[in-house]
Formats: sequence, structure tokens, C-alpha cells
Amino acid sequence: MKKIRVLFVCVGNACRSQMAEGFAKYLGGDLLEVQSAGMMPLESVPALTRKVMLEREMPIDDQYPKGVEVFRNTEFDLVINMSGIMLPRGLKERERRWTVADPYGRSEGVYRQVRDELEKAVTELLSQIRDSDGAIPSGSKARRGVFGFLRD
Repeated sequence: MKKIRVLFVCVGNACRSQMAEGFAKYLGGDLLEVQSAGMMPLESVPALTRKVMLEREMPIDDQYPKGVEVFRNTEFDLVINMSGIMLPRGLKERERRWTVADPYGRSEGVYRQVRDELEKAVTELLSQIRDSDGAIPSGSKARRGVFGFLRD
């Protein structure tokens, strides 16, 4: 089965999209080819992002912030947009929006909450793909939650 190419996008490609990429690679490496990017990438991944992922035994040491422009000539099957910003042409056609609070500059507890919500969201996405025999899940329904966090 051909792997589904997924791009996770947030603002700085330092927290949310890095966490989602880490979960997707670890939990769905058999189904997905995963990348992440930011609309305005930061210079590095914050220590708290790495720390909370290590708490789940998912090191993301090889991941680093990249801008969406790096992928302008790359075709993705699905783009998960958590940035709240309109994606450039070529990416927005495959977009699914997830509303997830940005933990950058906030407490360690907020990083953990965002991590846990993203783990759940990625797990649900993988379940949808597995249930549909490797097809890209239909619908671009946004996931929203109380205070910007995901929920059931």
C-alpha cells in the first residue's frame, strides 16, 4: 500500500506541528509519510516541546522548524493546518483544519495538554485511515474544543 503523504502546519513549526509529526511518524509510520512546516518558522524547537514528547518516549531530536515554502514543489495527500492562517495555493486544496491552542511561551502544563490532545487527534486520524483501507479520510470538518483545545 502506498503511504499517504501528510503535512502538519502551525505558525512557528516549533510546537504543535512538531508534536503531531512525532506522533504520526511513531504511531503511523506504516501508513504515512510525514512532514511538518510553519507559516513563520522559528529558529529552533523549544526545550519544552522536546521534553513533553520524551515523556511519551517519542524523541523528536531529528526534527527542526521549516517554512511551508520548503514544500512548494512537494505534493501532499493531506495537509493538517493548525496555524489559523490561510495556506498558500497548492496546499490549501488538501487542507483539514484543527484548532489547537499554541503552547509557545506558556506553562509546561499547557504543553502537556496540547501534546495529549494532538496524540488523540493523530490516533483518530490513523484509525480513520485504517478503517478505510488506507484511503484519505473524507471531510474537512474542523476540530474545535473548549479554549482552542481539541475535544471529542
